[in-house]
Amino acid sequence: MIRIISFKICPFVQRVTALLEAKQVPYQIDYISLSDKPDWFLELSPTGQVPVLVTEGGIALFESDAIAEYLDEVAAPLQPDLTPEQRALNRAWSYQASKHYLVQCSAMQSADQVIFADRTTKLNASFAKAEKQFSGGPFFAGEALGNVDMAWLPLLHRAALVADHSGHDMLADYPKVKAWQQALMATGIPQKTVSEDFVTRFTDFYLAERTWLGRGANLNEAPATAQVKQSGGCCG
Repeated sequence: MIRIISFKICPFVQRVTALLEAKQVPYQIDYISLSDKPDWFLELSPTGQVPVLVTEGGIALFESDAIAEYLDEVAAPLQPDLTPEQRALNRAWSYQASKHYLVQCSAMQSADQVIFADRTTKLNASFAKAEKQFSGGPFFAGEALGNVDMAWLPLLHRAALVADHSGHDMLADYPKVKAWQQALMATGIPQKTVSEDFVTRFTDFYLAERTWLGRGANLNEAPATAQVKQSGGCCG
């Protein structure tokens, strides 16, 4: 069985587990602490980062982009019969998501609204591109789930948690992306791709009193005098 090495609030891992869940590929998952990485993990991961996928043959794969491509080679694609151009476009739109995972992680740790607004500039630009590209839905390519949906799922899942717990909706200006988020949440896949205590761990880290979002995104508070220290972040 495929084995995934994970950190519980890592979006790059969730992209991989989302793809596994969507493809209905069995896997086991082991969680590690990024502040105390075990020696056996460091021997597996050249970068010291998660995710790591250990194949049934015992080969350790790293980097979520590479792992996603591997899964498309060993398991049936979510969207069969795509042209080479369509597959390339899907990889490009998937990259538009994954390159903003750390941007979102940083933004959610912002100490005040000014810092938050600055850190979400690139993220908002990415949401705006998706809003322009999105067609009829409910998913990115229409009726069928695809790799692009699984790549954007971590961003959209986290935006949903932020809205639920802080009242701030990252997608308020992007109604098509908002509808896409709701469609993905309704599949139940986001909930299956994380640990049972994910919401608690996520809110304890990103929505604590030290962050603007954690304080309920109070629009009237004065800017903080110092930025939030970013330690123990997403996946490194």
